Amino acid sequence: MANTRHPPRIRGLSEIAGNYRYLLCDAWGVLHNGVTAYAEAVDALIHARAAGLRVLVLTNAPRPKAEVVKQFDRFGVDHRGYNDIVTSGDATREYLATRPEKKALFVGADRDRGVLDGIGIDLVGQDEAELIACIGLYDDTTETPDDYTGRMRDWLARGLPLICANPDKVVERGHVIVWCAGALAAKYAGMGGRTVVLGKPHAPIYESALRRFGEIAGTPVDPAEVLAIGDAAETDLRGANDAGLDVLFVTAGIHAERLGERHEPDGPEVSALLSEHGLGARAYIPHLAW
Repeated sequence: MANTRHPPRIRGLSEIAGNYRYLLCDAWGVLHNGVTAYAEAVDALIHARAAGLRVLVLTNAPRPKAEVVKQFDRFGVDHRGYNDIVTSGDATREYLATRPEKKALFVGADRDRGVLDGIGIDLVGQDEAELIACIGLYDDTTETPDDYTGRMRDWLARGLPLICANPDKVVERGHVIVWCAGALAAKYAGMGGRTVVLGKPHAPIYESALRRFGEIAGTPVDPAEVLAIGDAAETDLRGANDAGLDVLFVTAGIHAERLGERHEPDGPEVSALLSEHGLGARAYIPHLAW
């Protein structure tokens, strides 16, 4: 059964896993909330691998895979639940390494500066910069995109392109919604700035994921055998739909305020959200479970 705007509610991944050979699973909002792992979700992936499925975590985390692995350790995400991780941080590194401009203004928290290590990028001040390397907000606990209006006017005046390492506009950290790099990219584009956005929902990261599945399996991958799992309409679901992949919609993630965390979320409400975004899903579930 392909994606539809009126998907059925399932109680566990096991109900549909037999139709697929590969799982492409989101991290933040599905496997963890930015503070701690969702034990049932991690257990579901462990069961899936035990059943013979290959599992990739596909995340818009604006950092290299090695840093995401360390983060998973802190949160309690069991590494037995996945074969590998594909991050928008790595996609950003690959992209910046090929650009002729090498002087970048870093925008983001100090903890994420390492994403630019070892690729020939020099971090400089605004007056010397040839591009903006946007990993996030400088302080996502206190700032909003509106705090960057003045800076963006200066960037526009210099014609600086903004390279965005995380397409997410917001994420849930614990039970608090925080702004992400995608919101800055959207604001800059709205002001007339040039932007390049890496990660979901854009095609290159899905192409990378399918290539990685092929390497793991030792054979080309049929997209019809891949199930994507995600909670965000405009990144996870949009990306999967555009890539021709079936998707399991986890409704109690980023859209929990609207769809709720009820044991039996309302089907018409799920259908309405999907229709508003012009998207479909193979099925939906409040929290990922086996």
